[in-house]
Amino acid sequence: MRFDEAYSGKVFIMSRASYEESDAVIYGMPMDWTVSFRPGSRFGPARIREASLGLEEYSPYADKHLEEVSYFDAGDIPLPFGNAARSLELVEDYVEKLLADGKFPLGLGGEHLLSWPIFKAMYKKYPDLAIIHIDAHADLREEYEGEALSHSTPVRKACELIGPRNVYSFGIRSGMREEFEYARTSGMHMSKFEVAEPLKKILPELVGRPVYVTIDIDVLDPAYAPGTGTAEAGGITSKELLLAQIALARAEIQIVGADLVEVAPAYDPTEQTAIAASKFVREMLLGWVHKKRR
Repeated sequence: MRFDEAYSGKVFIMSRASYEESDAVIYGMPMDWTVSFRPGSRFGPARIREASLGLEEYSPYADKHLEEVSYFDAGDIPLPFGNAARSLELVEDYVEKLLADGKFPLGLGGEHLLSWPIFKAMYKKYPDLAIIHIDAHADLREEYEGEALSHSTPVRKACELIGPRNVYSFGIRSGMREEFEYARTSGMHMSKFEVAEPLKKILPELVGRPVYVTIDIDVLDPAYAPGTGTAEAGGITSKELLLAQIALARAEIQIVGADLVEVAPAYDPTEQTAIAASKFVREMLLGWVHKKRR
């Protein structure tokens, strides 16, 4: 897919027409080849874009209007159905191109394994990278039923790539005992159950560092986001996730990219999950894009 070509379908609200003149690029990753429960997140990026049309362009959280940020919706990366390894290679190449062009990459998933090639691309450019991971699940397995390429493994892979002390997880409320033991003994930071307050406490540790943020929509309680493949009861509210985003926007850190994954529209006839996700993307654009580091 050409980067200088406008996506022919629906785009995120107020997307600019020019890739070259944009600071941020929204791209979709329509893959759910390794999900362990309910598939369908490959349709998430398109539905988030459609739901964005119901947003106000002004955010009272950021006190900014979307016209103040230059971003381009490049559409979805064409990924080969069923071929996880090749799909991940294509995502990594795509993000490397965005970074080479000085863009803030903002990915829409798709399953959470898609964050793994993004981590690799980001680490190549930012060797002092830190990752903030907001999720219901630890994602610290080495494999799932014998398969290393699984949406249960991206955070473990991140720990092995950049070192566990550079990975910060929040909202975790599901995982194997071994995953929680790994988090405890490896030196990574894991905050269980909550997001906003524990996140605020660690932000001083990240001052001046390049930070990548990955958000799995299932960190929200199913009451707020039923449209996801592996819903977990006991989650946070939409308000708490917004407060976490605001804290990140106000912190003296260098946010260099982000993704939001695991929206599976088929399981939410109310469309609330996609509506919430589109609002979170709006706040990423308004609060985080100016924090990129070229």
